[in-house]
Amino acid sequence: MTLADPQAIAAFDAASPAAARKPAPTPQSRAARSRQTGLLALSWVAPVLLLLVWEALCRSGYVAPQILPAPSKVALTAWKLASTGSLFHDLGVSLLRAATGFAIGGLIGFSLGVLVGFSPLAEAAIDRSVQMIRAVPFLAALPLTIIWFGVGEGQKMFLVSLGVVFPIYINTVLGIRQVDPKLLELARVQGLSGWTTIRRIILPGALPSILTGVRYALAVAWLALVVAETVGAQAGLGFLAMDAREFLRTDVIVLTIVIYALIGAGSDSIARLLERRLLRWHPNFGGSGR
Repeated sequence: MTLADPQAIAAFDAASPAAARKPAPTPQSRAARSRQTGLLALSWVAPVLLLLVWEALCRSGYVAPQILPAPSKVALTAWKLASTGSLFHDLGVSLLRAATGFAIGGLIGFSLGVLVGFSPLAEAAIDRSVQMIRAVPFLAALPLTIIWFGVGEGQKMFLVSLGVVFPIYINTVLGIRQVDPKLLELARVQGLSGWTTIRRIILPGALPSILTGVRYALAVAWLALVVAETVGAQAGLGFLAMDAREFLRTDVIVLTIVIYALIGAGSDSIARLLERRLLRWHPNFGGSGR
């Protein structure tokens, strides 16, 4: 037997530890992957059909370009703005504002949620005030935030943080309160300390609800940013849309709406990926108990 013998190489590969650890794909796993691919393709059918119908209506003259420009026109406008660099500048400014506001609001919402979730005293002192502030619309709070912060970056980040706080706060409290009492009883029987119980049982049990709050907060962050960027902004997607309104550039306005939609879909996909990674142990997310 020589090193070039194909049968020897195949036998060596089959006997190697890596080959032994890697299970052969089963018909069930292949069918599951095929089904996921089919569902992914199906999810794009409606958007593609919408674009085709939209383009056809615009080209046939049923929709005036001043009312709603064709997708090809919007794509051409995006290319022109991207080639000058202005689109990427405005997009970067908006992303930075959203990320900063989300980080601040997320930290505050999670901290308050943990505090209220574990302490009935904190709930009595904090929760009613939080719920009252949550009921205030962004547009109603806008004049006051302008008086407080002016029309600079502080006003925009404050509105984004304000919108992010409540979804994460509510879902954090809900997740902590919905932890299975049997698991808490098991921790008591096993003699786990309070911190170990929180770290190993309560927070992992609340994580699905917390991540749901994160997904919802991502959408609210962009909604708050749109409101914030309509006043006194010198850059950003909201500024781009408001400036286009002054010149009746419906193609630019539609472009900003499309960008908002794409960013929302992308951020939701990232949140879903985070769910699958952090909740691999959960049967409803990871698909297995490992």
